[in-house]
Amino acid sequence: MFYWRQQTGRVSWAFTDREGGRSAGDFASLNLGGHVGDDEAAVEANRQVVATATGVRRDHLLFMQQCHGAEVVVADGPWAQGDPPPADGVVTATPGLALAVLVADCTPVLLADVEAGVVGAVHAGRPGMSARIVDVAVERLRELGARDLRAVVGPSICARCYEVPEELRAAAAAVVPEASARSWSGTPAIDVAAGVVAQLVANHVAVQWVPGCAREDERLFSYRRDGRTGRYAGVVVAGAP
Repeated sequence: MFYWRQQTGRVSWAFTDREGGRSAGDFASLNLGGHVGDDEAAVEANRQVVATATGVRRDHLLFMQQCHGAEVVVADGPWAQGDPPPADGVVTATPGLALAVLVADCTPVLLADVEAGVVGAVHAGRPGMSARIVDVAVERLRELGARDLRAVVGPSICARCYEVPEELRAAAAAVVPEASARSWSGTPAIDVAAGVVAQLVANHVAVQWVPGCAREDERLFSYRRDGRTGRYAGVVVAGAP
């Protein structure tokens, strides 16, 4: 169920993998993405499994309607009518809300001020990195009272597996030079995770980078590898002080 998990004071961080769910076929088995063609009941059962393992009620495990933008929303309770807002980042200062980001190659970023109990989850694909969603999320967290932020950057597609046209690499490098890379065959590529890490460092955020390439590791879902596939998640929650 968990590819990586850690407790830091009152903050719990985790990245899921493919194991321990009820989905079948291309989505086997712990698919958490509700927009990929999987059976809705299976997805909801999988989300309940993760909520239980995280120690929160299902309605306190908050997903987003991700759209590859730079919108970051503030949550202070379960979503109204259970409908997630369109956003690629969510932050909260409310204890017991577990924030989730879904990925299948993109870079998941979890943020927290452990002492303040302020946490955030960010979906940082190539468009989000280029739109500087990390900068927006850090600003929102500091507006909520965060002073000593740290980030955990989860497994995502690595640079050698993310081949792109030269114009896309150049556009990404114009925003974050560290994102410029070469693929395993020497063609233009983008290192989204390295770009995200550089943005976090520039914002004076301490970074822990969990190793792993989604395309190379079959424990993770990868759109580049499989096409029709599910989504794994990064989840962060702060307990009560």
